[in-house]
Amino acid sequence: MRAYTTNSPEAATRVLAMALIADGHCSMSEIRTLDRLGAPEALGLSPEKAKQVIDDFCADLLTGSQGDWAAATRFDATTRCQLMAEVTDPALGSKVRHICEAIMLSDGHLADGETELLDALAATWPRAAERPKRLEA
Repeated sequence: MRAYTTNSPEAATRVLAMALIADGHCSMSEIRTLDRLGAPEALGLSPEKAKQVIDDFCADLLTGSQGDWAAATRFDATTRCQLMAEVTDPALGSKVRHICEAIMLSDGHLADGETELLDALAATWPRAAERPKRLEA
């Protein structure tokens, strides 16, 4: 798998790519959501460069799974964490989480892989209201 600089537009876009294929395929409603939200530009990439990052991610997955697409799109917790660990900036993480949620909800159905990714995103980049409050003694 390619390495990207932490908090780079490419690292953030690769998390979006994970959301696009978390259910085993990329639907047109998901692509339209990316376009509607201006996701590439919001993360600092041109649409063409974002497409290249997504294509490279899929190629890396296929290489790692010896060409088995079904196996390639089943992300284990370690892989999810490694990819999300490349985004450490809380503001960028929040933006990525928002876009990923919109992508995965766009087709009106959540597959198991999407639910697992949503849970991982929430654990990695919680919203302010979701953050545990400190208990005072």
